[in-house]
Amino acid sequence: MEDDRSNSKSSVDSSKADRPVWLMKCPPIVSKAWRSSSASAAASDSPPVAKVVVSLDLLKPEDSNPLQFTMEMAGSDVVNMPKSYSLNMFKDFVPMEVFSEINQVKFAMEGKVEHKFDMKPRHENAEEYRKMCRERTNKSMIKNRQIQVIDGDRGVHMRSMPGMMGLITSTSKDNKKRPAPVKAPDVKRTRRDRGELEDIMFKLFERQPNWALKQLVQETDQPAQFLKEILNELCVYNKRGTNQGTYELKPEYKKSAEETGAE
Repeated sequence: MEDDRSNSKSSVDSSKADRPVWLMKCPPIVSKAWRSSSASAAASDSPPVAKVVVSLDLLKPEDSNPLQFTMEMAGSDVVNMPKSYSLNMFKDFVPMEVFSEINQVKFAMEGKVEHKFDMKPRHENAEEYRKMCRERTNKSMIKNRQIQVIDGDRGVHMRSMPGMMGLITSTSKDNKKRPAPVKAPDVKRTRRDRGELEDIMFKLFERQPNWALKQLVQETDQPAQFLKEILNELCVYNKRGTNQGTYELKPEYKKSAEETGAE
């Protein structure tokens, strides 16, 4: 079934398109207070939530903005909430329009953004705002989780979680803490002389034609990266087949090794 919007023609009411509107960025505590006030009051008897005061400073130079905007909040139940805010006005912003949705198929253009404001507490209210932020941080750090010990419950009725092999009761004989295996410390291997190592490699490949890198590290006691450099010169790496993942001597080195062994 297709959406009802696709079956109906949408319309936009643009009668208020030229009306100037203000766009304001406010702190979350102010927005929360306004939503709470509007939700508690009836639509016909909505009290004012704040008032904007515009002051004009005639002593300011002409190149600066002589208008100063402040906002005074109405009564609020929020403790330590600042009552006075500064509105910093910006004119250099991307042109924007405000739209509202009347219903699913009808929209209205509420106006064009003329001024953009950033709202912040005034200096005389800075201490109240800092105190409120500290209280909010302290509340967020309070842990609501509780740990309760259940006597006589051995976990037999607990639901197993993914990755659990099973639950072991406390009375089981196997429920003893096993010591963790001791991991051998990493030994820093010292490089041999390159020619000496090549002779050792030839002798190893005389013993058997194919070797894995891990085996060669154990046999020669040399760093893996150094061995790889030698193997890239002397050997071919088998990527497939029965000897996959092993090294074997290149044909020219196989011949020289055979001749050396014959002598």
